[in-house]
Amino acid sequence: QVQLVESGGGLVQAGGSLRLSCAASGRTFSTYTMGWFRQAPGKEREFVGYISWSGGSTYYADSVKGRFTISRDNAANTNYLQMNSLKPEDTAVYYCAASIFLKPVTTRNYDYWGQGTQVTVSS
Repeated sequence: QVQLVESGGGLVQAGGSLRLSCAASGRTFSTYTMGWFRQAPGKEREFVGYISWSGGSTYYADSVKGRFTISRDNAANTNYLQMNSLKPEDTAVYYCAASIFLKPVTTRNYDYWGQGTQVTVSS
């Protein structure tokens, strides 16, 4: 079992930055691929990116590539989503999730989810 808690969301102006954190409980955190998703009102949950269990590999959706960076600290059972050059269309609830798969890009690939944190980007 892995429990995930996101933090760091808030209101930011377009062009600004935010860093989200995802704290995990459980001793097996380092064995999971960690992903980030987002969901805007009235839309489906959308894949943002993931980081491999070792942190050596990352993958991003085209919509955030070059602006967002995922990292992790296995000793601290935490992973991070650094978001730069934010746009109003990045406004959503952001979720972190844990997966046993190596390259999980859909919600079906993930077993554990956090409760989400709101990110609002004003124009």
